[in-house]
Amino acid sequence: MAAFVLPAVLVVGVLLIGPMILLARISLNQYSPTQLMIEATTAQNYLNAMGDPYYRGVMATTLVIAFLCTALTLALAFPAAYRLARMESRWKSLATVLTLIPLLVGNVVRAAGWMGLLGNDGLINAGLQTLRITSEPVKLIYTPGAVVVGTVAVVLPYMILTLSSVIESIPRSVEEAASNLGASAMTVFRRVVWPLALPGTVAGCVLVFILCMNTYATAVLLGGSQFKMMAPAVYDQFSKGMNWPFGAALAFILLVATLTLTAIGTALLGRRYAR
Repeated sequence: MAAFVLPAVLVVGVLLIGPMILLARISLNQYSPTQLMIEATTAQNYLNAMGDPYYRGVMATTLVIAFLCTALTLALAFPAAYRLARMESRWKSLATVLTLIPLLVGNVVRAAGWMGLLGNDGLINAGLQTLRITSEPVKLIYTPGAVVVGTVAVVLPYMILTLSSVIESIPRSVEEAASNLGASAMTVFRRVVWPLALPGTVAGCVLVFILCMNTYATAVLLGGSQFKMMAPAVYDQFSKGMNWPFGAALAFILLVATLTLTAIGTALLGRRYAR
């Protein structure tokens, strides 16, 4: 068995753990405008990042967007996942493929499509003005709402597919038995489907939350230059500021925050499932 696991462990170690160790070492260095990076062992970059009100605000914005997008994605995905899981017609395979199709398109391309819809000269504003609902373009793009919409559209297929696979494993007879005993549709969902689907809900929420915390293209293209989240802030430090130690520190702060909140959420939902 170990012989089968070893290749995967080596690949993960080389492609993931190795670069993370290197990045951690860089985050402890010092930045110099002339030498760019001076080898050192200091936590000053972390202290500067956590003590700067600007980056605390960026982290707060990232957390709010990630939690909001995760909640909206779960609310939108559960009915679709339930319907997909309970389909018995020949169109089920086609519906699954259609759910997968958005994953074949890059995030930049999808964000560009939303720009075409939400822009001042986009399809939505053109329709509103044609119907004389508004006389001037409504500001839809370069707003937090546009980032939320674009991010939810990106992560929605992941949640649908994760939930549908779990709901499909729930015997239909359990729901039918609850209905025959007089439970309403809402009671069946609340007392039967939701508790049994909770493992898939936890997995889907964890996956979606991680993706939302680390979104880059959607935040940049739909949020504009004035809207900052952690992933674009990390990129700016590496590419524009050339401050690799500080950028590495920001990257690790983002990583630790994501893993910590994910672990807390998983533990709380796991305790709920155990009860």
